[in-house]
Amino acid sequence: MSELELFGVAVTLLTLFAGFGVLIGLLFGFFGMGGSFLVTPALMVMGYDTDVAVASGLAFVFGTSVIATLKHRDLGQVDYKLGVLMIAGTTAGIEVGKLGLHWLQSIGQADLVVSIAYVGLLGGIGAFITYTAVRGDGGGGIDHDVADDAEVDAEDIPDVAKKIQSYRVPPMMSLKGGITVSLWMILAVAFATGLLSGLLGVGGGFIRMPALFYLVGVPVPVAVGTDLFEIVFSGGIGSFLYAMDGAVNLAIVVPLLAGSAFGARLGAAATALVEEDEIKVYFGVMLLLGAVAVAIRKVGGVIEMPVLDAVALVIIVGAALLVSGAVVVSSVRELRTDSSSSPQTAD
Repeated sequence: MSELELFGVAVTLLTLFAGFGVLIGLLFGFFGMGGSFLVTPALMVMGYDTDVAVASGLAFVFGTSVIATLKHRDLGQVDYKLGVLMIAGTTAGIEVGKLGLHWLQSIGQADLVVSIAYVGLLGGIGAFITYTAVRGDGGGGIDHDVADDAEVDAEDIPDVAKKIQSYRVPPMMSLKGGITVSLWMILAVAFATGLLSGLLGVGGGFIRMPALFYLVGVPVPVAVGTDLFEIVFSGGIGSFLYAMDGAVNLAIVVPLLAGSAFGARLGAAATALVEEDEIKVYFGVMLLLGAVAVAIRKVGGVIEMPVLDAVALVIIVGAALLVSGAVVVSSVRELRTDSSSSPQTAD
């Protein structure tokens, strides 16, 4: 008996994509990271061509970022002024990073340098964020309900961000949380993150979100929301260019987006419930496990063991399941705590 199909695609596969979309959407809304680092390798392991996997992953990221950004906007966690400045600086950095990548390709060292740098950056950022969050250093008491006129306590701002904010080079920009930073400092941070993105060939969400908190000093929820706002533009441009070439597979993208529409709003809402240090711990663990997965995949390519690609994918998906489960449990725990601490009304 043949399997039931819808629009030429097996219903079980559509259901799988929808469930995968919920998982990635939740992580996307919670961390502000692009979901292509999960979607693209998964599609490649499933047998899709590389261009289709990359294009469909980008289209999915664009759709999910729109959904998640709207939710963060409702929560007051998007700084549009900062987002536009970051887009400008990041774009310039990406172009310079691409030139560096082309130079490395011309001398035959691109693959080695990029792989080592990618694993080192993922692991390094992951270890640093996890370490500081566990120790309780570098901020952790910032109120998640960030209003336009709410000021952040100076003790909650990381030391590096305080140093950057101390450079009073006009024009000065006022950001959410009552933070004032030089325009040139913001553009410098944006350029540096864009440079790494262009050199490594990645979306850069895992670089930008920590940079906005640890270097610029904005609260983590605002860093997540503003990063998502940036991804709307980068993902939109990328997916449009691939769509023009006919590489976007709607049978993949539509069920993924259907699932992520639910997951992304859950993840965005969770940032207003979960303690900030917990967000940073989960983010750091995701990056550490991602570094392990990328390293395993690279070793598999060197020693010609394709099975290691599947192992790397299992690690990434397993990490996503583990962290998303922890996010849901933490959110439910906070909701129960809030409800139990609410004053009881007499009958």
